[in-house]
Amino acid sequence: MADNKKKRRGSDRARIALGEAYEVAYWSKKFKVTPAKLKYAVKKVGHSAKKVEAYFKEQKHLAADRARIAVSEPYEVRYWSKKFKVTPARLKAAVAAVGHSSKKVAAYVAKKKAAPKKVAKKKVAKKKATKKKAA
Repeated sequence: MADNKKKRRGSDRARIALGEAYEVAYWSKKFKVTPAKLKYAVKKVGHSAKKVEAYFKEQKHLAADRARIAVSEPYEVRYWSKKFKVTPARLKAAVAAVGHSSKKVAAYVAKKKAAPKKVAKKKVAKKKATKKKAA
């Protein structure tokens, strides 16, 4: 707020003054953040309350979105495919089977990777038996 407490205009209400303890307390409560996070946001985007509010909304969105796999975005498909060491098609199939949660997809992919190894051993044993009969 302005230095003169008697002058309260609209432009004064739209700005966050970190020098005033009551303002820091008010804005921290309004945005549901700690005073330290509020101060960091103000230093990062400026004193405008609208900009600070937009910054906090973006941060909450990023935090919620980080653990989800968006198969509609090619860069995300590349990232998660590389991370789980599967093809994009297998990744999309896993997302279709268990949902967009990266934790659920990781468990599903790990489970699927463990299962084919047993099948491969049976095929190798059948091939060896066939070769012995032929010889």
